[in-house]
Amino acid sequence: MSLRENVTVDWAHRDSARARMRVLVKHILRKYGYPPDLQDTAVQTVLQQAEALSAGWGVA
Repeated sequence: MSLRENVTVDWAHRDSARARMRVLVKHILRKYGYPPDLQDTAVQTVLQQAEALSAGWGVA
């Protein structure tokens, strides 16, 4: 399970797609034991990074 596998063309603009990505990021953070009180900040950081990188991911 990765963010890259779950990216859709307009994920950064659709609220439902962004919500799905937030849930996925939270799941990954929990899987690796990330502290719950720091998750909100980490999710925002990861989504910002994903927005910046997703242009180069070549969504089909």
